[in-house]
Amino acid sequence: MGQVVLKVTKHTLNKMKIYYKEHLKPDVPQAALFVAKTPGSTITAYQSGKVLFQGKSPEDEAAKWGKADQPVKTKVSKQHAYHPPESLFTSSHIGSDEAGTGDYFGPITVAAAYVKKEQVALLKELGVKDSKHLTDVKIRSIAKDIIHLDIPFTLLKLNNKKYNQLQAKGWSQGKMKTMLHHHALEKLLKKIEPERPAGILVDQFSEPEVYKRHLASEGNKLQESVFFMTKAESHSIAVATGSILARASFVKAIEDISTEVGLTIPKGASLQVDRAAATIIKKFGKAKLDEIAKVHFATTQKAKKYL
Repeated sequence: MGQVVLKVTKHTLNKMKIYYKEHLKPDVPQAALFVAKTPGSTITAYQSGKVLFQGKSPEDEAAKWGKADQPVKTKVSKQHAYHPPESLFTSSHIGSDEAGTGDYFGPITVAAAYVKKEQVALLKELGVKDSKHLTDVKIRSIAKDIIHLDIPFTLLKLNNKKYNQLQAKGWSQGKMKTMLHHHALEKLLKKIEPERPAGILVDQFSEPEVYKRHLASEGNKLQESVFFMTKAESHSIAVATGSILARASFVKAIEDISTEVGLTIPKGASLQVDRAAATIIKKFGKAKLDEIAKVHFATTQKAKKYL
């Protein structure tokens, strides 16, 4: 399915809403003015003036109203052999990121998203950026908008029971994250076949050579055109998209755990988390932590002191 993004005036937005009045849909995503469904296209107009055309031939429908936006280039400095070229950020590429790695409670989630170059401007308009600068409420709202745009993505979740088993076998968290990213990318590449991205960007959490050694230890190889960059979500809209999807999944998992144990489970690692862990032990026994927490964290020993 093709996509085209236009930037139009408020006057044109009003004209479009009248033009498509017989095709308007009742469900409208956040920040949208209207959504229209014609036999050949789906048109989503935003109050900012951005208009997304989706369908088999969106160019024809979009041509009635103007020309597509030209992407803005992002400049970055080269650091290592796997550092992405500047052209990647304005190309159709895959980005992957993770959430939950520093949190005592909850799983590690990894999401990889394929963003086409014509979608970059609209995603920025929707507020897609580094999830660290967004509230969890906003992240979940934007995640719903991302899904509405029909952007291909894969999401993997490593539950705590499996995490603790791997950790006990000698796996570092870095190796776990490497394998999660690798499998998420593999699944996404198959999902978008025969289309091929201009490149793949992984938010860097270890040196590329270490990442490759982790892959080799499990009989895997790095995919083609993979790049690594720290704070990649600040430069790549694809990585930022993956970051938001991963974080939204992690937040949902924490809510599910809270419901399960009848206690508000805090995120991160703090005194509040220590006390919550102690409460879990008192209420359910230490075995419960194996299901909902990363038990090798120092939090486990701190929680025992409260007992």
